[in-house]
Amino acid sequence: MASTRQARTEHGEHPEPTARAGVLAAAVDGRGWLFWAALGTVYIVWGSTYLGIRVVVQTAPPLLAAGARFLLAGTLLGAVLVARRGLRVLRVPPAQLATAAVVGVLLLVGGNGLVFYAEQQVPSGLAALIVAAIPLWVIVLRLVARDRPAPATLAGVGLGFAGVAMLLLPGGHAEGAAPAYVALVVLATLLWAIGSFIASRRRMPANPFVATTVEMLAGGLVLTLLAAVTGEPGRLAAGSVSTASLVAFAYLVAFGSLLAFTAYAWLVQTAPISKVATYAYVNPVVAVALGSLLLAEPLTPLMLAGGAVIVAGVALVITADSRVRRRAAAAPQAALAGSRRS
Repeated sequence: MASTRQARTEHGEHPEPTARAGVLAAAVDGRGWLFWAALGTVYIVWGSTYLGIRVVVQTAPPLLAAGARFLLAGTLLGAVLVARRGLRVLRVPPAQLATAAVVGVLLLVGGNGLVFYAEQQVPSGLAALIVAAIPLWVIVLRLVARDRPAPATLAGVGLGFAGVAMLLLPGGHAEGAAPAYVALVVLATLLWAIGSFIASRRRMPANPFVATTVEMLAGGLVLTLLAAVTGEPGRLAAGSVSTASLVAFAYLVAFGSLLAFTAYAWLVQTAPISKVATYAYVNPVVAVALGSLLLAEPLTPLMLAGGAVIVAGVALVITADSRVRRRAAAAPQAALAGSRRS
């Protein structure tokens, strides 16, 4: 996504500095068209990736497909970075590169790779509902690290995990979804949360696009090695992958891994995190709707109820955490104002 500095008017000219500042200010406030275009992209595209994965693994080996997706996306993103800023953009301290690589393996092998594998037997909508619990695991990890979230945050965690339990009960997931594969999705959420937690506590490359390039290449490489070890390339016969799977694969690379991430990275840098975080409970709704409409995936009442409880729990966690952050940010300013008055 182009930055506001690159935005043009309908006449093809660069806007005046004051106009550019107005566009950016609107985005920061979460009220400009650029903000909603970026957030809408994250809502729709990331919500649709579960459907894309489900279509890919219908005829393509899951680990090999996931590995190829991230190797290709990481290579393309790295090439764009080098073309725009030169090789110096990739000069990152080895310790930060190592951290990004570890995070990439946890996120893309443990998290996304397991979802690829599980969706051979798990409907895309159900997978998305379980993955929505990732913010809950992050709070658990904060507790392990002796952080003390607000009581409302803990209430949201309890509510969200109650929803996960509902999905794991008999009748909580669609008929034909093997319990072992459903459990793999739960494990994927935990591994993704661990990767996210490490990324927030350890030094990563300062440029988020460089960090993502390293993560994609590391995760893609490990996924490809795992595919080779499990013999997936040998089971890939000529013409065995359907046109639908190939189209879905291209969509995951171009839109899921490149476009949506670019939009998300821009949002994180320019918009209120409380508004950006809403993707966490919009994505599963989009995924369930698309899976039901396009793949006729069955929905059970308990599955819908469990999904609604998870989304409510995640919403409570995000809202409570945002409120705590706002108070923490306001406290030093209030203290400073008081000292000036005295």
